Amino acid sequence: MIVDDNERFLAVARDRLVRDGLDVVGTATSQKEALQLAEELHPDVVLVDISLGADSGFEVTRRLVEDFPALQDRVVLISTRDQDDFADLIAASPAAGFLPKNLLSARAVSDLLGC
Repeated sequence: MIVDDNERFLAVARDRLVRDGLDVVGTATSQKEALQLAEELHPDVVLVDISLGADSGFEVTRRLVEDFPALQDRVVLISTRDQDDFADLIAASPAAGFLPKNLLSARAVSDLLGC
C-alpha cells in the first residue's frame, strides 16, 4: 500500500512497483484513508510519504504500527527530500527505514526490508 497526498506520484509509483512485480493493494492520500485501508486490505508493506499535507507521515507510521502490529518493520518512509533532513525523526520512528522517491523500486523495498 502507498500513502501519499500527491495523486500523480501515487499513479507513477503504483505503475513502477507493479511493473517490478509487486502487488499494490491500495493507495491512500491521508492518515484517515491509510488507517481505513490498512484495516480492510491487510497490506504486507506500507510506503508512507513523510509530508502528507495536513498529516505527518511520522504520525501515520506510528498509528499504523500501533493499530496493526503485524506492520512492525513493514512501514517504509518515502520523500523527495534528503534523508539527512529527517534523520533523527526517521531513527525515532517505528518505520523499517527510508527510501528517496526517485529510487523507489521493488528491489529497493525488498533490500530495505530484507526479503
